[in-house]
Amino acid sequence: MKVNDKSAVSPRGRRTQAQRTAATRARLMDAARKLFADRGFAEVSTQAIVTDANVTRGALYHQFGDKAGLFAAVYEEIEREIVADIVRQIDERRPPDPLEAMRLGARLFLDACAAPDVQQIVLIDAPAVLGWARWREVGMKYGLGVIEGMLAHAVAEGAIPEQPLRATAHVLLGALDEAALYVSRADDREQARSDMDAVCDRLLDGITGGDG
Repeated sequence: MKVNDKSAVSPRGRRTQAQRTAATRARLMDAARKLFADRGFAEVSTQAIVTDANVTRGALYHQFGDKAGLFAAVYEEIEREIVADIVRQIDERRPPDPLEAMRLGARLFLDACAAPDVQQIVLIDAPAVLGWARWREVGMKYGLGVIEGMLAHAVAEGAIPEQPLRATAHVLLGALDEAALYVSRADDREQARSDMDAVCDRLLDGITGGDG
């Protein structure tokens, strides 16, 4: 069948433009993530970002609106990566029961939050730059469903009693966020992490209806 030349070329042109746009966006986010992690949001200028990304300032404004919009995109990317990596590691390690999977998930989350870029961007800057409500909204977008799913599985397996899953998931997610904030701001982070591991274990023991 003969293909119309115009219709054949146009899709290729659109794909090329989409690829260029995606490449520009990726360069901006990569540069911003490194700079935000190293210096903090307030100390990074838009000029520094576009220079490092080798794009124009107009490209940044077109893609993200402003520096805060770029920061929000970087923060959301990190949240998405953290949750995806936790799910992957739990699947690979195959904990012996649902409650142990939840314990592992809590530890993996705190491990992830120990990374310098996560501490600076997610735990220090994001609540201030985006506001607490937006910060929690993004965290819930990626983490809440995973926690609720793990709770549902634990109930189905008889590892924990029936309980309001969404409400319990909110409490656990909030506790994990606070645990990460506590550890990141502690003078002795090693001791704070040890304390928080114990606290998280007791919290999860509490949802079993027993004493662990």
